Amino acid sequence: MSTSTRTSAVPTHTTPITLTSSSVVGIAVLGLATFFAITTELMPVGLLGTMSRDLGVTESTMGIVITVYAGAVALLALPLTSLTAKLPRKVVLVATLVGYTASNAMVALAPSFAVVCAGRVVGGIAHALFFSVASAYATRIVPPRLAGRAIAFVYSGSSLGFVVGVPIATGVGQSIGWRPAVGAVAVCAALLAVVATAFLPSVRGAASPHVGSPRAWARTGLLAVVVADLLLFAGHYVVYTYIGPYTIDAGLDAGMVSGALLVLGGTGVIGLWLAGVFVDRAPRRTLVVAIAAMTGAFVAMPLVHGSLLGTMIVAGIWMAANGTTGTLFMAAAIRAGGVSPEIAGALVNGASNIGIAGGAALGGQVLGAAGLQALPFAGAVVLLGGLTVVLVARRGFPVHATAQQHLSTSSIAVLTSSLAVVTSSIPTVGRAIQTITGSVSTVQRAATGSFRAVGDSARAATGSMRTVGDR
Repeated sequence: MSTSTRTSAVPTHTTPITLTSSSVVGIAVLGLATFFAITTELMPVGLLGTMSRDLGVTESTMGIVITVYAGAVALLALPLTSLTAKLPRKVVLVATLVGYTASNAMVALAPSFAVVCAGRVVGGIAHALFFSVASAYATRIVPPRLAGRAIAFVYSGSSLGFVVGVPIATGVGQSIGWRPAVGAVAVCAALLAVVATAFLPSVRGAASPHVGSPRAWARTGLLAVVVADLLLFAGHYVVYTYIGPYTIDAGLDAGMVSGALLVLGGTGVIGLWLAGVFVDRAPRRTLVVAIAAMTGAFVAMPLVHGSLLGTMIVAGIWMAANGTTGTLFMAAAIRAGGVSPEIAGALVNGASNIGIAGGAALGGQVLGAAGLQALPFAGAVVLLGGLTVVLVARRGFPVHATAQQHLSTSSIAVLTSSLAVVTSSIPTVGRAIQTITGSVSTVQRAATGSFRAVGDSARAATGSMRTVGDR
């Protein structure tokens, strides 16, 4: 018996938890995939003006490309997640990357606005599955004690898409044309699909997930979380869809839109850091403050519109506050319980994209009817609806929340630092591409050249994750 006691004590206190090279590359691929997913989704925001001129439609009409993408996600996130639950995860994830490739290729080569919209629908179908698959995938290829950090790593790719992907795509689009910019993302997504096929660890599908029912969602508070999330995204995208034209109207040079998006994306990282600090301590109060700050910023934006500096400062406050909300809503949805974590993620993903579609469509109507200056006021009204739901729904947004084991929300505090880890992973993936076929090396160098400066930090990042496991 004493031998048994000693044996059980050793793993608990002294046995290190290590990451295999397969897990490290797998997490890197998932992080990069998230980066390209967000870049694909939001590229038109920065390229709205140049795309509309080239395709011969108004900017308000061009906003439909955001709406159709989000609409596909909203309609398909839950059913596709449920239908594909038993399939091997690797097959599903690679299929989403192929979908992103096809979407961007269709858009880059589109002869008309209608074909652009069709290509965006294809991307929306891929997106409907991707985020539900990616987060669960990350937790299943690392030791359980590193699951939260793995999720943080993967979702930091989203932040990198906002902060780096969209501004770079905007800059390229303004310099040499939007078609080469979108085409480059298609090439990168295709290469990443090859890498994922070769190097992602295989993960089996699960049993049919617990979906629950709308009545159960209402009883646990999950429905309130979903509705508030929808309204938050709708209010945000009433304005964000047209942020390029809005900042130009405020006095920004058209060639500086990519730089403005880079700055605003950087303020969003501040919000991510704040979410990591408060998601376990005071999630309800943090969310209330964040939505109130976004609403106040929207009300103030038209008042400072005569000053470009004032507009950028107020917009920075808006984006920093918005940066907290994704983490807080996902945590609230999973904590509400009543469904599988993947289904909670699918519901939030679907609600977010209903909000994006509705917000972009509403923004287009307001823009056409009342002009750019009316957009922030319209967004503020929608945000007030979301804030009301958060204040009233005590079950979905309890004052005192308890962390769930499968969420590991305390690990979300590493989201900001994970940005560098995701960036530094790109050269590693590039070398994997060269291993598969030397013929793509030229494309790989072009796709990853802008990130080489941080390449040496990949091994250090891997070591830090192992250190966490040892503890």
